[in-house]
Amino acid sequence: MSARPKRELGQHWLVDENILDVIGRMAELDPKDVVLEVGPGLGVLTTYLADRVSLVHAVELDLGLEPALRERLAGHNNVSLVFGDALDLLRDGLSPSPRKLVANLPYNVATPIVMESLAALPTVELWCVMVQREVAERFFAPQGTRDYGAVSVVLQLATERTGFHPVARTCFRPPPNVDSALVAFRRTRAWSAELESVRCFVQAAFAHRRKTLANSLELAGVTDRGRAASALAELGRPADVRAEALGPDELARLAGLIA
Repeated sequence: MSARPKRELGQHWLVDENILDVIGRMAELDPKDVVLEVGPGLGVLTTYLADRVSLVHAVELDLGLEPALRERLAGHNNVSLVFGDALDLLRDGLSPSPRKLVANLPYNVATPIVMESLAALPTVELWCVMVQREVAERFFAPQGTRDYGAVSVVLQLATERTGFHPVARTCFRPPPNVDSALVAFRRTRAWSAELESVRCFVQAAFAHRRKTLANSLELAGVTDRGRAASALAELGRPADVRAEALGPDELARLAGLIA
């Protein structure tokens, strides 16, 4: 295989096929599924998915992988291989619409892809993604912890975690310098204008983690400290509380009070 991974694209290709059945179980694959895979790399996961579902949308940024991918996917007529930026394609839409997102995500864009897919792909019901372990833990970190942040809040408002599985570095080529994990989660709430507003709000709330929540919101231009303090008082919270002390539902309610 002449294709080589590109560090600048965050490429760490899955080469250990033993992990595929773990992915299959966590993704709850069904023969009727339409699946989106971002970053197919050498097509190891792509062919596994294609053998078990109706259609795979495989989106790859690296045109240099086209010969290797087309060779690997020969005979799999239920794979739609598209070369381009996944974030752009998510916003443009896919047809037929995917029901699941199953991927070994490029590490440098994993979080943006997950967050954008929540909003841009309302038909996606379940995600099973390989990411850096610290990212997987951040997704569903409890309030008050170091890992808890804006992404944690949005994901916990819109989804529930259904699976978590650590993955050894030796499962990839080249082996990454960080630990990895599979994380699966299911949509529990349709995306809405309210959730979009909350997403913008919590990004501002956590923008200055060393500041109080009221100060962070003022620095981000969302509101002044006085109004923020009044809204916090309605929640029974002191004016000097930090964003990480509030749970997802509290932050969503606070966003509504300040809007």
